[in-house]
Amino acid sequence: MKKLLLQATAVYALMLPAHADVTLMSWGGAYEKSQIEAYIKPFTAETGINVKMLSSDNPAAPIKSMVEAGNITVDVADLEFTDAIRLCDEGLLERLDLASLPPAPDGTPAAQDFLPEALTECAVGSMTFSTVYGFDTTKFPDEKPAVLADFFDLQKFPGKRGMRRGPKINLELALMADGVEPDQVYEVLATPEGVDRAFAKLDSIKPQIVWWQAGAQPPQLLADGEVAMTTAYNGRLFSAVVAEGKPFQTVWDRHVLELLMFAIPKDAPNKDQAWDFIRFATSTQRLADQTKWISYGPVRRSSIPLVGLFEDDKTEMQQYLPTTEEHLNTALHSSYDFWVDHETEITERFNAWLTM
Repeated sequence: MKKLLLQATAVYALMLPAHADVTLMSWGGAYEKSQIEAYIKPFTAETGINVKMLSSDNPAAPIKSMVEAGNITVDVADLEFTDAIRLCDEGLLERLDLASLPPAPDGTPAAQDFLPEALTECAVGSMTFSTVYGFDTTKFPDEKPAVLADFFDLQKFPGKRGMRRGPKINLELALMADGVEPDQVYEVLATPEGVDRAFAKLDSIKPQIVWWQAGAQPPQLLADGEVAMTTAYNGRLFSAVVAEGKPFQTVWDRHVLELLMFAIPKDAPNKDQAWDFIRFATSTQRLADQTKWISYGPVRRSSIPLVGLFEDDKTEMQQYLPTTEEHLNTALHSSYDFWVDHETEITERFNAWLTM
């Protein structure tokens, strides 16, 4: 009887569905660490599902290639909002059951708890981040850069400038540095004259620009002395200053605020488990927990009051988020509609401009 029981147990175990692993493609660096600590470890502990991390300079391009080739090896992609909309429109992402997202702790439905634009047909918002600029304080012992226009002032603040290789964000920064108010930027940029004006402003510092692509590069460029100032994701500068003690300073004047989104590539091999992971990772507490490791803002209103200390257990994180009232006062909210409509032609012009 005991032998038969053991055999029956073994057969039953073989019949149980295996926990498929989930592969998440994200952005690496300090951001990846925050996801591992806030989402992945507790998700695996609760479900038994392992999550494998892959990093990319921008997950959108490899996801597009995978789906078009019919060789999908990623289950969850962490995308910029514009890319999530574009890939969804192209049929390269799964449609999501947004009604099944967990409500806020007080029962508020997810649809009312998430920030505007954080829920789309194919993607769920995870974090807000800003492109700011930072500088090495040792390079400017006297007067220090304080506003966006200073980034473009090579005479007053000499030295190399780091910028992300691409037109998005750079054209907006150029126009604001040239005197365009944030609420007028996309109206101006929608005209040929506005695009010319933005490129002319970039021309003024072009010989001094060092281009970067991966989010980990700007702090390293500053640390290596290759640039005196650089645009960067606010969380990367925060980590360099607070976690590593680098002598850098962040300038929030006219920063550009964006969203990151979780999405599932079309026909992902483990899409059910991927959706379980997204629902878990975008719950109120998990989004608040992520700020313990990086200074990006949660996209759920119910998460904000739960934001506490950095992993050093002494640094209050609220003041470092891009969504504080003080920081929002000077922010430009990236126009996802504008870039969805104009990215192709403006990128072509930008690439031609690089070779001139």
